Amino acid sequence: MITVLLGTRAQLIKMAPVILELERRGWVLRLILTGQHKETMDRLLADFGIRTPPVLLHDGREVTGIGQVLPWFAKCLWRLWRDAKPLLGCGGPAGVILVHGDTFSTLLGALAGRLAGLTVAHVESGLRSFKLMHPFPEELTRLAVFRLAHLAFCPDDWAAGNLAGYRLRAINTGGNTLLDALRVALAVDRPLPRETPPGAFGVVSLHRFENIFRQERLRHILSLVEDAAERHPLVFVLHPATRRNLEKFGLLARLEGNPRIGLWPRMGYFEFVSLISRSAFVITDGGSNQEELSYLDKPTLLMRQATERQEGVGRNVVLSGYDRGRLLAFLDGLAHRPPGAANLGAASPSAAIADALAAFA
Repeated sequence: MITVLLGTRAQLIKMAPVILELERRGWVLRLILTGQHKETMDRLLADFGIRTPPVLLHDGREVTGIGQVLPWFAKCLWRLWRDAKPLLGCGGPAGVILVHGDTFSTLLGALAGRLAGLTVAHVESGLRSFKLMHPFPEELTRLAVFRLAHLAFCPDDWAAGNLAGYRLRAINTGGNTLLDALRVALAVDRPLPRETPPGAFGVVSLHRFENIFRQERLRHILSLVEDAAERHPLVFVLHPATRRNLEKFGLLARLEGNPRIGLWPRMGYFEFVSLISRSAFVITDGGSNQEELSYLDKPTLLMRQATERQEGVGRNVVLSGYDRGRLLAFLDGLAHRPPGAANLGAASPSAAIADALAAFA
């Protein structure tokens, strides 16, 4: 029995190709959703054509604030412990729980798997920024999960090498599973919910804890976004947590009053891929976005102090460090950069994971 435990949209997007590969091979799966994110999760399952019905641990509001995390985590962990046998199918050497990435749901699944006596398999493992507070709390979560995992599916040799001091088996999957998800999305012609600005436009997507929950940081980021809007019209995709904090700090009206910035609601993954494919550049703080945009060779300003990923850095990805000079240099360089070309390769990291799980079982 293989249990897949996920909590966020990004995790479901990246694990969808793995689930599809395991379903194709006829494996018995259990899909558990922690409820950390709830909006658009059903749509993602339908878009990717996942047949395994999910079990929902938390049916309350989506977890978008730090104050919601502890009660949600305790509730989910208690249910996993109380109903371990029906939920996790614990017992037996072939019992595996697949967790992904660096979220609170990752830690929840790894901890529950350990308590239930399952083999904990960590997908997208070995990534490090080597800065405990950047990004926070993701770097700390990764370090904890490395100690709980038995199997580590790493996107490359660099990530696998970062696990040399841990008591686990590191497996290089030859890429990130997001590569498979991106192939699926690019094959679908999904119309956008609105008209994009005429000419060359940029896309903004910001949602990370360290960027949106500190008023001073968020104000500074908005000033950088406004600088970018003076050069190019922008589509700002608003995550619910981002919108809530903009309202809380009295900053939303400032964006709404800027005619160079269009505020769009968060959309489905296929639509978002269509949007960034049509854009001239992207400003984001998301690690998954960094990977997608590296595969698309799209100019990207990463609104972070540090990144745990190697994809695109020094090629199409510029680490902003929240510095206005870097932003302006990035924008100046757009005119001189030749058009990018998608490089999706041929290998399937999701198939590599399924092969490794078959050999393990």
